[in-house]
Amino acid sequence: MNAPLDLAHWPILKPRPMPAAMLQALKALFGERCSTARAVREQHGRDESPFDVPPPEAVVFCESTEEVAQVVRLAAQHRVPVIPYGAGSSLEGHLLAVQGGVSIDLSRMNQVLRLNADDQTVTVQAGVTRLQLNREIKDTGLFFPIDPGADATLGGMSATRASGTNAVRYGTMRENVLGLTVVTADGEVVKTGTRARKSSAGYDLTRLFVGSEGTLGVMTEITLKLYPVPESITAAVCSFPSVDAAVQTTIHIIQLGVPIARVELLDAHSVRAVNAHDKLALKESPMLLMEFHGSPSSTAEQAQTVQEIANGLGGEAFEWASTPEERTRLWTARHHAYFAALQMKPGCRSVTTDTCVPISRLAECINETVAEADASGLPYFIVGHVGDGNFHVGYLIDPAIPQERETAERLNAQLVARALRLEGTCTGEHGIGLHKQGFLQDEAGDGALALMRALKRALDPQDILNPGKIFQL
Repeated sequence: MNAPLDLAHWPILKPRPMPAAMLQALKALFGERCSTARAVREQHGRDESPFDVPPPEAVVFCESTEEVAQVVRLAAQHRVPVIPYGAGSSLEGHLLAVQGGVSIDLSRMNQVLRLNADDQTVTVQAGVTRLQLNREIKDTGLFFPIDPGADATLGGMSATRASGTNAVRYGTMRENVLGLTVVTADGEVVKTGTRARKSSAGYDLTRLFVGSEGTLGVMTEITLKLYPVPESITAAVCSFPSVDAAVQTTIHIIQLGVPIARVELLDAHSVRAVNAHDKLALKESPMLLMEFHGSPSSTAEQAQTVQEIANGLGGEAFEWASTPEERTRLWTARHHAYFAALQMKPGCRSVTTDTCVPISRLAECINETVAEADASGLPYFIVGHVGDGNFHVGYLIDPAIPQERETAERLNAQLVARALRLEGTCTGEHGIGLHKQGFLQDEAGDGALALMRALKRALDPQDILNPGKIFQL
């Protein structure tokens, strides 16, 4: 098992200085939308990962695909890195300027360009967030279901192949992106895919870019699938005597083929944190938060089946939420779990990791993880999209105590090794970024990694597109 990345001893942390001519050209093209202010650069040089890296040398706020292409063409001319930036919510160091360069902020590219309600598709600019999209299409009777928790941009979600709470029913970004507009490493604008639901025309370039973390191109427009808003939506929470009982309930639900839309795990630490953060009174024990979509009769049947399964495994304190306001209260608490957990240890940073395993191995993986975390004495929390075998662990560390960081990284490495042993993956949805590069080699092997590097060199021979991420060249 490879060790986690140690930035303190990482030789690739050598910025490529930006020539004055390039900065002058950017200022001439973008005026005040090209910023070198320290506060702006620092904002764009920090995500939710535990890494501290010098910020980019400049930030450019682009408003169109052509403007992105202009920046990339200048970067190619001067061999300067460019790093796409959306909402800054990534967890594995994806947007950090490890070799300096320019941060391309896409947040102002926030237009819904084309809605085709009859075909249930929409084309958006990369800076549109998931909540914004659903607000703008709410009168159509359609919605976009992918929900990673944070109000991330759809460009960032595509770049990291995000999924989240609804993935057990609606899939991930991989299944829901139909086409892209991408700026390549030489500044050319290319389009991939169509609005058709399937195609066998040539290489699947759309899937090549989805999940590439900005290392193969800058996505500026995305065409997505939409879904009808269900006739009936019912949510429920259920408490359990142990994490194992909650996970076993999930396994039985999936294996019985219950078409549940969401099934989220919060351990006792997470429930305690969201109670304090959102002024709730949930029972502070492991909990499943579930949602059922369909007709009134089908959701009632699903809920009854799930309640019987849960009761047989010690589930109690079922709380039903049928109104939109009640459901929003529960799901808002779930979405606040990460930031609520940070308040459990003021001034801390979170070393956050995620893995995904086959559903039949989920209980084994989580039980061993809980035992190791408890034995370490380090504060932690667990949340999980357990319906598809994916869960997240946040180890809370004091950044001033190196031993706590070392303990968290050891626990992370043990968790990843366990997931791979159980035929799972080192990351279900966070991506590789900086943090999991060694683990990717363990999972994929030298041959697959060599193929990835060959693709990178072919599409980005100067290594200017978010360099140093996923793997090192």
